[in-house]
Amino acid sequence: HEREHDREISELSAKHEEEMEKLRAELNKDQQHLLDELQQQMAATHKAELEQAQLQSQTLHSLELETLRLSLNNMHTSQLELTQSNLRKEKETALVELREMLNDKRAQEVAILQSRHQLEWEKIKEQCLKEKEDL
Repeated sequence: HEREHDREISELSAKHEEEMEKLRAELNKDQQHLLDELQQQMAATHKAELEQAQLQSQTLHSLELETLRLSLNNMHTSQLELTQSNLRKEKETALVELREMLNDKRAQEVAILQSRHQLEWEKIKEQCLKEKEDL
């Protein structure tokens, strides 16, 4: 009876060990499956984060380029306005100088014409006196 009891214990122990091995194998299989799933999820998350970072980088780069373009455009506009202002001032200065030069020339011509007029007047006056004397 004792031997049979030992044999049953031995059989139960062997059966228990066998079931434990099956459970360990199943647990290892489940753990490996979960680990594979987790690695796939991590890879997908990493890929999505990388794509998001690239998109943000491209967006930031585009914004920086647009900012630079607008800044350059503003600088160009300011430079054009400054150039126009300088050209306007130069034109006004040139016009004032030209006006002064023309006024001086006109004054000289008026003086010359007055002088000629005076000479001709005196010549006519002398002629008149001469004709009076002759008469």
